[in-house]
Amino acid sequence: MPFLTATALTSFIDLAVSTHSSSLGRAAHAQIIKTLDSPLPLTLSNYLVNMYSKLDLPNSAQLVLSLAPNRSVITWTALVAGLVHNGHFASALSHFCNMLREPIQPNDFTFPCALKASGSLRWPDAGKQLHGLAVKVGQIRDVFVGCSVFDMYCKTGLRLDACKLFDEMPERNIATWNAYISNSVLNGRPQDAVSAFVQFLRVVGEPNSITFCAFLNACSDLSNLQLGKQLHGYVIRSGNARDVSVANGLIDFYGKCQQVDCSEIVFHGLCAQNDVSWCSMIAAYQQNEEEEKACMLFLRARAEGVQPSEYMLSSVLSASAGLAVLEFGRSVHAAAEKACVIDNIFVSSALVDMYGKCGSIEDADQAFYSMSKWNLISWNAMIGGYAHLGHANTAVSLFDEMTSGNHEVKPNYITLICILTACSRAGSVKLGMEIFESMRTRFGIEPGAEHYACVVDMLGRAGMVEQAYDFIKKMPTSPTVSVWGALLNSSRLYGKPELARVAVNNLFELDPDDSGNYVLFSNMLAASGRWEEANVVRDDMKDGGIKKEAGCSWIAVKNTVHVFQAKDSFHERNSEIEAMLAKLRRETKAAGYIPSTNLSLYDLEEEEKELEVWYHSEKIALAYGLIALPRSIPIRITKNLRICVDCHNAMKLISGILGREIIIRDNNRFHRFRDNRCSCGDYW
Repeated sequence: MPFLTATALTSFIDLAVSTHSSSLGRAAHAQIIKTLDSPLPLTLSNYLVNMYSKLDLPNSAQLVLSLAPNRSVITWTALVAGLVHNGHFASALSHFCNMLREPIQPNDFTFPCALKASGSLRWPDAGKQLHGLAVKVGQIRDVFVGCSVFDMYCKTGLRLDACKLFDEMPERNIATWNAYISNSVLNGRPQDAVSAFVQFLRVVGEPNSITFCAFLNACSDLSNLQLGKQLHGYVIRSGNARDVSVANGLIDFYGKCQQVDCSEIVFHGLCAQNDVSWCSMIAAYQQNEEEEKACMLFLRARAEGVQPSEYMLSSVLSASAGLAVLEFGRSVHAAAEKACVIDNIFVSSALVDMYGKCGSIEDADQAFYSMSKWNLISWNAMIGGYAHLGHANTAVSLFDEMTSGNHEVKPNYITLICILTACSRAGSVKLGMEIFESMRTRFGIEPGAEHYACVVDMLGRAGMVEQAYDFIKKMPTSPTVSVWGALLNSSRLYGKPELARVAVNNLFELDPDDSGNYVLFSNMLAASGRWEEANVVRDDMKDGGIKKEAGCSWIAVKNTVHVFQAKDSFHERNSEIEAMLAKLRRETKAAGYIPSTNLSLYDLEEEEKELEVWYHSEKIALAYGLIALPRSIPIRITKNLRICVDCHNAMKLISGILGREIIIRDNNRFHRFRDNRCSCGDYW
């Protein structure tokens, strides 16, 4: 490399920082050593310290600093700022103290960095000492230093000190107001944020993108759609509608307020979406149960060259979980590995959740135990996965591990729903009741409707249907749909028509448009031979204009989803499907299969009834899976309604006859059929 001036060399150093290229930075440093005599000019030393610290090479940065004979506040600030930038907060404060020992007085750039470090560490004592030092050296009147002190107090939970400082500030710039509004939202005081924004408009009057986004976060926390729409109007009038950061905030706001159509309008109205725009739109779809759109948008983003972030990947993994599309979820897993974000705790927790909800508990288990550390979300995902897939005893053991030993993680509302579900499915009534009754005293959690529903299900599943009803009558709050639904299900299983009538009357009152309650009760009456009453329930359903949702099942083969309805004959491989169904019927009958036709309300001959139940959608999907998938691959089917008794019995037999694993996710739970058995224990 020819001789370069100091100015040219500093340009190379700046380029190394902007391109995040440590190799370019080291090459520039080598050329400096080769070209210039030691010691280096202080300006170049400052540039090198800044470069190494920004590139997260703290040892190299410290070495350059130690070799600089006339270190200045700029040199030390470059080191401290780089350490804070890369999250080395404790080290940043340590070097700040080393600077003071020199002694070198910090300036208006050093203080904000050190204050950010103490705030990030949630270390109020260090923050107070920094505040005192800023007062002592006369820097507290600098608006940026004052803003940083205020932000530190907010981050460390010293709200009164923060408010006092804010009131005493001689000058407040927009950064100070943004800090006030943002921290009010972060600390769970969105109404204070709204009030501060109104006051800001009166005093300053010109918000920026940070102000707008903080205010939108306050509106979404308050679920105040109207207020957010008013801000949207203000954004348009003030000419900020094309600001991509503001638009991203609007996409997020509308998504959280269940106005995904408005999110789409803002997203498609952008001239050029950035990475955050794509993330926000995918998250809005996922939050509003538009999982298919979320997955499709993710594919479109990848096709346009958008690099997946941790936030985008965790959102699309949650969407994959909602759809139970395992193969797509695996491809997202691969994208996370390729993007080197698999160690991010939110991505890995979403991965555990996705595999659990897609019925692949072995993959969920592997993802969970591959994590370097676990948070509450990952524990909940793993316990919930075990519970819903029928591994109830394993879920209980994992809960014990989570709340004791080296972990001692405090469970939350969701954790206790998962573990009560597991106790229910394991038949552990005693343990389940102990956990429920200790929720307030041991965990400090007030039982909610979901916990009461789990207990009713647990008692009913154990055959204690009358005790379940007594439990409902003693509830301190009004029973919800899920509570009465659990009682109806156990009444159906154990033949308690009177209690079923009580449950269904309450369900009709609470949710009169749900056809499932009518169908379940009607089938129960039909199964017990009470045809007239069953017909009355069906007539009531028709008179009320309530239509039964059409049942359908779907299966994914080679990235294509194949959907089937009962008696479906439109598939391109229908002749092969028909042949497979006929073969399965012969083999299951030879193995002792007896069709469950007692739920049929049609005036048909017995042979016709048997054909009617044999051509249910899940059986057709199974037949297609058997002809389209290799023997080594489990057959995974999703059904939009609850699987019927006949299909459940048939699946158990077929799993044993063919030696195949069949996993069906219906609208209530997973059913994993292997060796003539189901993971649900014949209770669903």
